[in-house]
Amino acid sequence: MELIKLILKGIVLGVANVIPGVSGGTMAVVFNVYDRIISLITPDIKKIFREWKFWLPLGCGMAAGILAFSRIITYLLGHFPVPTTWFFIGLIIGSIPLIFLRIRENSADADVRKYILLALSFIIGLAAVLSMFLFDGTENSAESVVNIHMNFKYGVLLFVSGALAAVAMIIPGISGSLLLLALGMYGIVMNAVADLNIILLLPFGSGVLFGLIAGAFLVRFMMKHIPACTYSAILGLVIGSIFLIFPGIGSGVVTVLVSLCTAAAGIALVILLK
Repeated sequence: MELIKLILKGIVLGVANVIPGVSGGTMAVVFNVYDRIISLITPDIKKIFREWKFWLPLGCGMAAGILAFSRIITYLLGHFPVPTTWFFIGLIIGSIPLIFLRIRENSADADVRKYILLALSFIIGLAAVLSMFLFDGTENSAESVVNIHMNFKYGVLLFVSGALAAVAMIIPGISGSLLLLALGMYGIVMNAVADLNIILLLPFGSGVLFGLIAGAFLVRFMMKHIPACTYSAILGLVIGSIFLIFPGIGSGVVTVLVSLCTAAAGIALVILLK
């Protein structure tokens, strides 16, 4: 049963990571696998091998989500954007009690000063994700890889874009895909993946690897030394992501009712997969 749960969680994570505006990090928090994923981004090969029963089914699910279900979700977002987005909002809402629990576990002896720090951490997290409203995708994000002439400057741009997107992916509330869209690189990268363009994917993938390692090191450091403040910031990021993807309530009674049902389904899925 645990194997099936991990595969299903991986599918949702995979889908989330390719949809601009939806945070893969948030989905990892939603399904209570965020800490373990962060701990596995390490040069400790022995530790990685010991945890294969966790990352292998999760990784297979993510691959399936990216390759298969992302097209379905993209279709649903294109034709039924409001109910589909409310499903993701339901997932996020369902995770909030879990994050509150983590904050309480790590702040049992908190005094007034610590509560102020928790509040500031929450505000910083909320402000960080709401700052994504300042980003707009550019037209050249849909540029074909055929029109791109690789040179050192473009290789550096791909590397930096990959690193920034990777850091964004592991921070709850921040969408790596949305950041790529804001940088004008989303369409280019998606086309490169579809065409298996190694010349473009090599510098981008190297940047992703660097960003994952650096970002995971920072998150691990914070969780070890200031866990309550870290989870408080994550709560701000997660709640802020609701505003970031909020689609409205729809224009018709049917849309509203279906959206309520999909939101409830999202909450139920979180409870089921815990």
